[in-house]
Amino acid sequence: MPENLDDDPFHDCELDPEAILGTHTFEDVLFTNETETPVNVLTGETPAHSQATVEEAKEFAASIDTETPQIALPASVESQVETQSKPYTAAAFFHFKATGSLERHRAYHAAYKAEAFAVDFEADYESGDLTITVERADEA
Repeated sequence: MPENLDDDPFHDCELDPEAILGTHTFEDVLFTNETETPVNVLTGETPAHSQATVEEAKEFAASIDTETPQIALPASVESQVETQSKPYTAAAFFHFKATGSLERHRAYHAAYKAEAFAVDFEADYESGDLTITVERADEA
């Protein structure tokens, strides 16, 4: 255990590194061509703002100016209707909407920021699956 809490990237995490070490796949969490979009009940058509391709979503996520790699997540039908937004949104690859919990989000974020860990991810927009791999840097 580090002598100084500032040296421990997991000091304010509920999960320890052991919980995220290895490879974990989060199924059906990414924006895909199958992502649900609203339909106008009068015309039976999807509104123009909700029509999008996976390529557009990936380009949007890649265009976000941040140090943390972004992925394209599906936007809820409600938000698409209420804000007339696209059917996708961008978020950090370890976002809780993808990993399923705020605890995992914090642990992946801590590992990503820490030099002691090597963190990699694969976003499969065909299946909608996100795979995150965490290894100790000295073992990577």
